[in-house]
Amino acid sequence: MKSANSPALSLADAADLAARQAKALRVHARLCVEYGAPFRFFSSKDPLSELISALLSHRTKNADSHRAYLELRATLPTWEAVRDAPTEVVQHAIRACTWPEQKAPRIQVVLAEISRRCGTEAPCALDFLAELPIPEARAWLESLPGVGRKTSAATLLFSTLRLPAMPVDSHHHRVAQRLGLIGPKVGEAAAHQLLEALLPPGWDAQQVYDHHEALMFHGQKCCYFSGPACGRCVVLAECPFGQARLGGAE
Repeated sequence: MKSANSPALSLADAADLAARQAKALRVHARLCVEYGAPFRFFSSKDPLSELISALLSHRTKNADSHRAYLELRATLPTWEAVRDAPTEVVQHAIRACTWPEQKAPRIQVVLAEISRRCGTEAPCALDFLAELPIPEARAWLESLPGVGRKTSAATLLFSTLRLPAMPVDSHHHRVAQRLGLIGPKVGEAAAHQLLEALLPPGWDAQQVYDHHEALMFHGQKCCYFSGPACGRCVVLAECPFGQARLGGAE
């Protein structure tokens, strides 16, 4: 990622980056006021448990993935037991989430790979990731099967590690696109690096969490996928999508 200080970045690109950084901070401040930041962290899971929870949450409603996680822990109380159980037992336990037939074997493969890397009989807790620079910690996680940018960031930020890595979910992504913080063709995976580059490098986990939550809440409560409530949007002045939409409706 080139920064505004990089000699390879053109003056026009540097100016565009600086403008989007300034907009991101204005939007952050307004939405944090609107939705009541600072937000309390919703999870107190250790990083391994948060990783499995994140894998269950893929394309699944929060209530359903939470129910699947609780059932899995009740059925197989240790991660070693989950790893070594018959796959159909794991699949049945997580049946509340989408695609349990895919997620069950993937989770078992992930747990087996973590055990192999850690050289331990049971999967290690992943607390050692706190000792790594965040890019290295994310790379370690993303080298596991089925673990992408969102899952690695969620593991580092939401777990007890509380490291400032920013996940981008579908709501966050949609709001960022409509505000013009990222381009209209930028996918969720690519959005992570681009949106992280708009935040001050010294932000701590609480500030990063507040940013993610504020944009997510805005997507859930106002900037809907279908029929967004642009007329009551508190960041309408920053939003070319909303302005064009309201202007076209007049």
